[in-house]
Amino acid sequence: MAVIRKSITFTEQQEAYVKSLIEQGFYTNDSEYVRDIIRKDQERRKRIVDLNEALIEGMESGPSDANIDSIWEEAINEHNAGE
Repeated sequence: MAVIRKSITFTEQQEAYVKSLIEQGFYTNDSEYVRDIIRKDQERRKRIVDLNEALIEGMESGPSDANIDSIWEEAINEHNAGE
């Protein structure tokens, strides 16, 4: 993957925060920290998209004929099958 250089600006407070994370060993440099933030943001946004798709699917499927007892029974059976 090609590497592209970017220049970013931090406030003094942000710079101190990032520097403290590097000094504590969480990251080796500023770039690693920024890449981690981007990666986590991408993952979070994907989870939001997936959740929205699941909500739409559920709404479009209409009401369920299942009652609470059958829902619990199915959940218990799925759990036990996973053991």
